Amino acid sequence: MYINFIYRLRSLGVPVGPGEALTLAQALLAGLHENSVDGFYYVARATLIHHEGHLDAFDRAFLAEFEGIEDVVPELTEELRNWLDEAMKERADQDEESQEYEELTAEQIEELKKQFEERLKEQTERHDGGPYWIGTGGTSRFGQGGKAKSGISTGSSGKGRGAIKVADARAYRPYRSDVVLDIRQFEVALKRLRAFVREGADEELDIERTIDATARNLGDIEIVTRPPSKPNTHVVLMADVGGSMYPYGELISRLFSATKKATHFKDLRTYYFHNCVYGEVYETDKFTDPVPIQELLRQCGPHYKLIMVGDAYMAPYELLAPMPYSAPAELRVSGLDWLTRIHQHFRRSAWLNPEPESRWRGNTIEAVDEVFDMYPMTVDGLSEAMTHLNRR
Repeated sequence: MYINFIYRLRSLGVPVGPGEALTLAQALLAGLHENSVDGFYYVARATLIHHEGHLDAFDRAFLAEFEGIEDVVPELTEELRNWLDEAMKERADQDEESQEYEELTAEQIEELKKQFEERLKEQTERHDGGPYWIGTGGTSRFGQGGKAKSGISTGSSGKGRGAIKVADARAYRPYRSDVVLDIRQFEVALKRLRAFVREGADEELDIERTIDATARNLGDIEIVTRPPSKPNTHVVLMADVGGSMYPYGELISRLFSATKKATHFKDLRTYYFHNCVYGEVYETDKFTDPVPIQELLRQCGPHYKLIMVGDAYMAPYELLAPMPYSAPAELRVSGLDWLTRIHQHFRRSAWLNPEPESRWRGNTIEAVDEVFDMYPMTVDGLSEAMTHLNRR
């Protein structure tokens, strides 16, 4: 079951390799799981999972492999639970030798269950240590805190829900990396774009250089200062609203809420468009106060980081036909041409698409994807987009 569990995690996209598997094996050999399903759940999660986005996959794999095992423990009498919950005194001659974890088959588990029920009928008092009764310590296969290779752990009545129920609650579903984003996740991702420059007089304490200089002076404190840090990130955010973007209205609102709260940008400009950019964008989602693209590109140099947000889904003529028809001849180009001009102007740009990637082919999304580096609007997608925008 241990090996099957590792392979099931890998099938769910959890990056578990030989290193993690060996670490878990060492933890089991050391008895850190206390020969219980609950203990195995927490030890395995601590050793195999390195990113919160994989916690939900871990719970799904754990349920698939171990669901139902908890049911082998018969109901305990209140008196026996009280015996087991009392702390066992440390023994001076306690054996520190760890026991190896033993995998049990379904038949062995059923046999243990029958033996456990027999002990319940026979037992009349508390037991600490020993190889037979339900108790604490010892080598009996029944109880808790013992040294048996495997068996039925009674757990503690005061430590909350068992591991199976914890996993079944799926409390980590919001941490999955393929879900759409909330305001907090937008804020964290946008902070990755921040960059700072130092300008002005030496007014800010440089802690690292102060520590280094003091150490070189054998403990005599030497204060080192530096110019204060100032934000140096310039961002242009353009979002598609209306039409096919209506289902994603709440998601776009979260993004704009996060950007409005951002304080680490030197300059942040937000604009709206519908379906595609046709020579101008707008400062409000009511499509008032139009800003010509040529003027926008004149004001925002190539060093600005451009973030385009939209499903890129529209009728083919909206993307490929020259528009608007009333514009001067030099501006009467297709929406795809405008997107290409914008993309060529900025050194770094990315397109965030709320549509699932499975729908990106065979329509106008595919054409826009050929112009911009497009990323899904998920935790992983936004992380990849920010990494792309930060590249030199």
